[in-house]
Amino acid sequence: MRTPFVAGNWKMYKTVAEARHLISELVPGLQSIAGVQKVICPPFTDLLAAAALLEGTDIGLGAQNLFWEPSGAYTGEISPLMLAELCQYVIIGHSERRQYFGETDETVNRKVQAALSHGLTPIVCVGETLEEYEANVTADVVSRQIHEGLAGLSLGEDQVNMPLIIAYEPVWAIGTGRAATADGANAVVADIIRTALADLFGDEAAQAIRVLYGGSVKPENAREFFQQPDIDGALVGGASLKADQFIAIVQAAVP
Repeated sequence: MRTPFVAGNWKMYKTVAEARHLISELVPGLQSIAGVQKVICPPFTDLLAAAALLEGTDIGLGAQNLFWEPSGAYTGEISPLMLAELCQYVIIGHSERRQYFGETDETVNRKVQAALSHGLTPIVCVGETLEEYEANVTADVVSRQIHEGLAGLSLGEDQVNMPLIIAYEPVWAIGTGRAATADGANAVVADIIRTALADLFGDEAAQAIRVLYGGSVKPENAREFFQQPDIDGALVGGASLKADQFIAIVQAAVP
């Protein structure tokens, strides 16, 4: 059985003071929920404060991006070596990184390999744009992102707890209030994503890797997605910035 997993992507919100306040609101409610892995992914500037506040809890910490080199003359970048001191997870290939910062399947691949080599669990985002969705090329796009973004990876012999998480985020449903249907999202995960994972790593690994849904997840629709057999949780955007909403979403993921 795949353990449910819910991560909150804070995007470019929350100063250090604001982050401390939000975490203080989140911890009691999240700590009371068992059976779900919980992770928050604040901006880089909040990671040190967040790590201190989350110490001793069962709430994981993730970054929103990384660069693939461990060190060097790369002004403005953050290396996996730096992140490994503070957090356990890192979001890679989010649609906003692809759209605004020119990330490609090739750079996603390099970042995934760097994360894994430094003990970080990558949360790899895949998904189609509105134009691609309306052109009925979702399968081509998502399958390509999986095959090229994860090319050359070796996930080791452990087929039960894979150090890799996939987040399916239909770009047309992010921040628009327009969520995909639960059935539709589950079909993409089952028929496209797990098939591509099986091509790369075999059937057993494809069934062991957790796949999240991301795209306007709210307390009102979360359970509908979590009840789908191939959706293992969520990558939550805006609702993760409100303690009561994020706690309610995590609660909805309890098996």
